Order: sequence, then structure tokens, then C-alpha cells
Amino acid sequence: MATIIDGKLISKKVREEIAADVAVFKEKYNCAPGLAVIIVGNDPASQVYVRNKKRGCEEVGFYSESYELPESTTQEELIALVERLNADDKIHGILVQLPLPKHLDETEVLLKIKPEKDVDAFHPYNVGKIMIGNYDLLPCTPAGVMVLLERYGIDVSGKKCVVIGRSNIVGKPMAMLLLHANGTVTICHSRTQNLKEVCREADILVASIGKPEFVKADMIKEGAVVVDVGINRLESGKLVGDVDFAEVEPKASFITPVPGGVGPMTITMLLKNTLTAASIARGEKD
Repeated sequence: MATIIDGKLISKKVREEIAADVAVFKEKYNCAPGLAVIIVGNDPASQVYVRNKKRGCEEVGFYSESYELPESTTQEELIALVERLNADDKIHGILVQLPLPKHLDETEVLLKIKPEKDVDAFHPYNVGKIMIGNYDLLPCTPAGVMVLLERYGIDVSGKKCVVIGRSNIVGKPMAMLLLHANGTVTICHSRTQNLKEVCREADILVASIGKPEFVKADMIKEGAVVVDVGINRLESGKLVGDVDFAEVEPKASFITPVPGGVGPMTITMLLKNTLTAASIARGEKD
């Protein structure tokens, strides 16, 4: 039976570490790291996520601002808000909750966020820094996966790593972080041939495709580490990942559950990025 990777437990420990660092930061600078979150429209999932971010800020002692804008917000209005927050010294991190309503240009909005305040690490400047391995800010979900592997003593170096999914938010940066940790990395996607055979070679398999219970036991080798980034709601209301947990768990050595695996780490790494951004703003890092 696999060891269950407990994201809730690790997230709690990391937040305690962040809170301790924030207390030192406040003592030193007489201010708190500041995070601004912008949400446009009334997408229920986004609203829940924003509430959780606000709660996380309170938990670690951040200063936070939330902007809930109407669906009718124009591109110009949204960019004006981003630029005002760019110039606000109290705010060290700016997060625009995606997806935006269809009439807004996400790419243009994200480009307007100062790279040093881009705590989602979506700006091309930060993406480039991740590519060359000289980064300060990391996409939150892949960063969370790396922390989970580290805290469970799973060494990536020299291992065959397979990432299913090539999104800019998870798949691509996940592959780069595994590569920087000296893994030998393969990215699979909808056009990959012989997907099962490729996945069965993986010592570490990361699934991030948004297809409920897609990864079955015949797609992994005995003793593989299986990381499930997916979160899908079935018609029954049950939340499941991209991995068929019941099938795969007996065959894996380590596995993340859904919920309670990677998910709790995402906001925690957002908080860590914000603290890093605040430290850089104060000249603590180059």
C-alpha cells in the first residue's frame, strides 16, 4: 500500500514557517507583506478560492486587499486598478483571479502586473527566469508539488519523471522544476503516442489534464510516486482527481489524494511567493 502524501499537514507546517518569518519581517520593517487579489464577475469557484486566499493571509499575518469587480468591468478599468496597485508600496503581490470574463484580454492584463509583484509567476519575465533556473517566484501549484516531494524525502535526481499535461500554469513549469531537480523529464499530452507505455516508465508521475480518474493502474509501474494535480467534480458531487485513486494506490509507493493532496499547497505557495516578493522589495534579495 502506498504512503499517502498529506498536503493538509505539509501546508499547515509551511504556513507556520511563513507566519514565523512574517513576524520577523514586521518587527524589522514595521509593516506586513501585502497581497491584493482581484476578481471580476461572480464565478462561484473563483469566489471560494478568493475567500480561501483572504483566510490564508489572515492566518500568516499579511496585509491584504480584495477587489470584487462587476462582470461589466472594462479592460481599461481593470488595467487602471492593476497599475494603481503596481505603484502602491503596501502591496507586494498582485493576483488577478482567472478565468476573466470573455470580453477581457487576460494576456494584456497579466503583462501589466509588475514582474516583481507577479506572485502567480505568469508574467513572461518570470516564466523566462524559471526556464533558465534563476527564479524568485514560482507558479504556485508546481512549487507546491516540489515541496511535497521534498518533505516526504522523495529524491527527484536521476529519476524518470512523466508529466501528463502541458498547460502554462502546471504542466510546463512542473516539467522545468523537475528538470532543475535533475529529473529526466517527459511531457505527455493529447497527441502523445503510446501514452500507457510512456507513463509506465515513470518513477514519478504527475497528472494534470482535467480528466476524472483518467490514470489507471495499468498506466503506472510498481512502486511509482503518483502526484495528482487534477480536481474534478463528478455528477454525484464527489471530488476526484485525474488519477483513479482506488485502482492506483495499491501499486504506488507514494500518492497524493484528492482532495487533501496538492490542493492545500497552492494557496500556501502563493503566500510564500508574497513573502519572497516583500523581502525583495525591501532589498533582502538580489
